[in-house]
Amino acid sequence: MPPIRFHYLQHVPFEGIGCIEEWIIENDHTVTNTRFFEKHSLPEMDEFDWLIIMGGPMGVYNESQYPWLKIEKHFIRKAIEGDKTIIGVCLGAQLIAASIGARVYPNKQKEIGWFDIENALSFKQNESPFYINGKLTVFHWHGDTFDLPDGSTHLFCSEACYNQGFLYKGNVLGLQFHFEATPESVYEMVTHGDDELVPGAFVQSRESILSQNRFYKGSNAIMFRVLDHFSKQVKE
Repeated sequence: MPPIRFHYLQHVPFEGIGCIEEWIIENDHTVTNTRFFEKHSLPEMDEFDWLIIMGGPMGVYNESQYPWLKIEKHFIRKAIEGDKTIIGVCLGAQLIAASIGARVYPNKQKEIGWFDIENALSFKQNESPFYINGKLTVFHWHGDTFDLPDGSTHLFCSEACYNQGFLYKGNVLGLQFHFEATPESVYEMVTHGDDELVPGAFVQSRESILSQNRFYKGSNAIMFRVLDHFSKQVKE
């Protein structure tokens, strides 16, 4: 099997692909990127196999401030129509949802820090690799949420945000939270976004966020499991 050609879309310098890069390197795949905060271009559809769409502080509706958002949503829609394997994280999940017609809007409260997720009520235990035995503490940083796209499977929810993840067409995954988080990536997000760390029911302090190192291993393990699952689909 030839290497999988990854391409990722990055919206701000401080939100990269985290532990996904480790998996790509260990499995001898290749990776390119488009960084919208720099001079950039997008690849042709035949130049990549998988698309990773990362987060950022902007909203999918901020096209007047970030004109490339309209172009990016069109690109994502073409990738979905082209049957690419796609993983969207945080803003990336919201962009996928918006690209296929779902509504994206402010959640009732921001969710920033380490909070539990669990499988949605409609989730079937055999829908591996997305099964969580009980609850799992993962890293969040979002103020918006989305309606589930028509035809998608609801995967995850949390106390603060009901729609935390979905699977569309079996190969398009949207995650509101950060399975890919590493100590380095979380430090960067906290450093660049500390103005958002105001007291709230679901907003933790900088000190609390940076001290909870015990949760990375579990999150990353599921991220790797998801990547393994999608790569096996390719082999088949």
